[in-house]
Amino acid sequence: MTRRNRVDPWGDLHAVPERGLLTGNRGCLVDGAGTIVRHHRSATLWIACLTSYRAWNHPLDAPRVWTPLFFLDDAVALAAGHRPCATCRRADYTSFRDAVSSDGPPLLAADIDRRLVAERLRRGRGLSRAADRPTWRAAVDELPDATVVVVDGGAHVLVGASMRPFTFAGWGTRRDRRATPTVDVLTPPTAVAALRGGFRPRLHPSATD
Repeated sequence: MTRRNRVDPWGDLHAVPERGLLTGNRGCLVDGAGTIVRHHRSATLWIACLTSYRAWNHPLDAPRVWTPLFFLDDAVALAAGHRPCATCRRADYTSFRDAVSSDGPPLLAADIDRRLVAERLRRGRGLSRAADRPTWRAAVDELPDATVVVVDGGAHVLVGASMRPFTFAGWGTRRDRRATPTVDVLTPPTAVAALRGGFRPRLHPSATD
C-alpha cells in the first residue's frame, strides 16, 4: 500500500509499485473495509521502521491495527515528520536522539515526539493535511545533507553541492543547490538538528548516484 497527501510537494495521489527502503506508523488509517479514511490516528508516535525485521509479518490494510506507510528513504520519512523506530532501528534511534540532545542529557522518546508534533502539522482535520504542513525559510548552504526543501513546488533532497527532485522510483536529476540561495524547508527543525548533529540517514542510492 502506498499513500500520500493529495496536494503536496511530493506530487499527486496515486498508487505506485515502488515500496521504498522504510515503512512507518501513524496508527490505524483504515476503516472496517480497509479503505483509507484518515491522515493519522496516533498524534505522537510517528516512526520510520525497517521493511523486514525478525521475520515479522504485518497486514497492509487491516482494521484496528497500525497501517504501514512506505517511504523512499530517511530523507522522505524525516520530512514527513517521522523519526527512527527505537525497536527495529535501535542504533539509528540512539544516534538521532543523541544528535538532538547535544546541549543536555539524552531526551526521552516522548520528548522527541512532542517536539515533532509541534513542528510537522498546523491544527486541522481531514484525510489530506498537505495545506497544514508548515515550512520554514533557511539559507540553502546552511542546511545539512538529507534535508528536504521545496523548490518550484516540488520536494528536493540536498546532497553535497546538489539537490535532486523526488520521484517514487528515486531522487531525480541533480541540479546546483546554490542556484536557489534561500529555500522553504519541509524537514522539521528537530530532524534538521539531528542531521546537523551527526545522525546518518539511510538514503536511497539515487540520492548519491
